[in-house]
Amino acid sequence: LYRVADLDEAVAVANDTPFGLSSNVWTRDEAEVDRFVRDLEAGGVFFNGMTASNPAFPFGGVKRSGYGRELSGHGIREFCNITTVWHGA
Repeated sequence: LYRVADLDEAVAVANDTPFGLSSNVWTRDEAEVDRFVRDLEAGGVFFNGMTASNPAFPFGGVKRSGYGRELSGHGIREFCNITTVWHGA
C-alpha cells in the first residue's frame, strides 16, 4: 500500500513500474473511474474488486507484462497467422 496526496500522485505511483498486467482501484466516483481508465498504463483496470479472468473478455498486459491478449475474440486472433494473397492484372 502507498499513501498518496491526490489522484495525480496515485496515477503516477501506479505507472512508475516496468510492469502493467492489471490494476485494481476502489472508488465510487465516476470521474475517478474515467480518469483511471484513461491514464493507468495496464492491460486491465478492475474496479472495486480483484483482478479476474473471464473467457468472454480479452486479458493481457502491457510494458514488461507481455504483448497481446488471450481469451475472447481478440485473444484467439493472437494465435492465427493471416496470409495476404493478391493477384495482379
